[in-house]
Amino acid sequence: MNRIGFDNSQYVKLQSQNIRDRISKFGGKLYLEFGGKLFDDYHASRVLPGFEPDSKVKMLLEMKDEAEIVIVLSADDIERAKRRGDLGITYDEDTLRLIDAFRGIGLYIGSVVITHYGEQSAAQKFIQRLEMLGVRVFKHYIIPDYPSNIALIVSDDGFGRNDYIETSRSLVVVTAPGPGSGKMATCLSQLYHEHKRGVVAGYAKFETFPIWNLPLKHPVNLAYEAATADLDDVNMIDPFHLEAYGETTVNYNRDVEIFPVLEAIFRRIYGESPYKSPTDMGVNMAGYCITDDEACCEASRQEIIRRWYAAACSVRQGLSDGADQRKIELIMNSMGTGPQDRPVVAAALSRAEETGGPAVAIELPDGRIITGKTTSLLGAASACLMNALKALAGIDKKLLLITPSIIEQIQHLKVEHLGNRNPRMHTDELLITLAICAVTNPIAGTAIEELSSLRGCEAHSSVILSHTDAELFKKIGVNLTFEPRYQAQNLYHK
Repeated sequence: MNRIGFDNSQYVKLQSQNIRDRISKFGGKLYLEFGGKLFDDYHASRVLPGFEPDSKVKMLLEMKDEAEIVIVLSADDIERAKRRGDLGITYDEDTLRLIDAFRGIGLYIGSVVITHYGEQSAAQKFIQRLEMLGVRVFKHYIIPDYPSNIALIVSDDGFGRNDYIETSRSLVVVTAPGPGSGKMATCLSQLYHEHKRGVVAGYAKFETFPIWNLPLKHPVNLAYEAATADLDDVNMIDPFHLEAYGETTVNYNRDVEIFPVLEAIFRRIYGESPYKSPTDMGVNMAGYCITDDEACCEASRQEIIRRWYAAACSVRQGLSDGADQRKIELIMNSMGTGPQDRPVVAAALSRAEETGGPAVAIELPDGRIITGKTTSLLGAASACLMNALKALAGIDKKLLLITPSIIEQIQHLKVEHLGNRNPRMHTDELLITLAICAVTNPIAGTAIEELSSLRGCEAHSSVILSHTDAELFKKIGVNLTFEPRYQAQNLYHK
């Protein structure tokens, strides 16, 4: 497990240099559209083992004296309170979170841009809130017939209506809480305004996936398709690059589809386009930093299986119509892989069949698979977590680290005083109790110290776990999947 396949330090070095080269190419000013997550890019770290989740931030810190951040947010997303699926917070809340996070590591936040602005009430309130907090805000408006009406877009009635974003540094990183915020249009609008002011500036795009210099059907690129199945993104050969250079590269459908429009906008602004293909626009060096291709292939196959389970559970929970699950299943079938290639699945299902109740399995870094079953005191996830910590610490499985009487008192509190129906301890309750017991029992403390060893491990549950248990596994870095079924036959599941 956890075989390294990616050189992260080389990636940070190459990426920083490539961006500096692009800045020089455009005369000292570059608007860099940042796709994907700047912080906590766990998808990349899972499919490129060795990639650190904060690699992009480290790269920017290498250039922090040259860079400023512009955060783009759609007024429509503010109005409908759009939420980030991974964090569960609205895009406007995430904007504040991002500002704090960037400032916390020493990166300069230049401003926030509200796109698709049409005096929406929620957007106006958020603008007032930002301005009261001392954040500069600029407004960009809806352009009729965007992106097809090039003559209108590149005119004083199109981009010209937008506020000019005042920037002071050579690298302007344009990022957003999520897709569809208007990052590309913001960059292009700035190119128009800069050109009118006689400032030479350029545009480039930083997307980690798909990796342009890997084959179309490489597992790393297929894992990206699986990750974006709900967005209808499809990897494809870049036809513009193939025609211009005779070289096969990979891009994704939205960039290929919009490129003729971008090219026309560039020509309208500059008289010619600086790029011959969508691939030309990118500054992604990830493909050059893969050191063990098979390690990345296997990690990507596992990610695709995990994505399939997540999609299947979404169908069971009534959150999806199943289209994304079917798409991921086609990807799995094309690779000849499936749940049978995820060892913890068979282990969890076998334990569940043996005990007649829910079970969870975890694969440890050394390849051992530890299981846990539901008991009168612990849920299956808690039992499995306890067994795994004991195994990692070399503690006898039969040794009690928490006396049953303590758990019974907690159960009494939960049921009799807090109104819970389920008396069994969740994983977070287990760890808190274990930490308290460590005050008088050093062996319990030894078990807790092994939590960090579980980061990157694989786990599977025979049933959909509670939100509490799922979040705990996520916090400690365990890659968890569930069977798409509930333990109970109720209609409502909290």
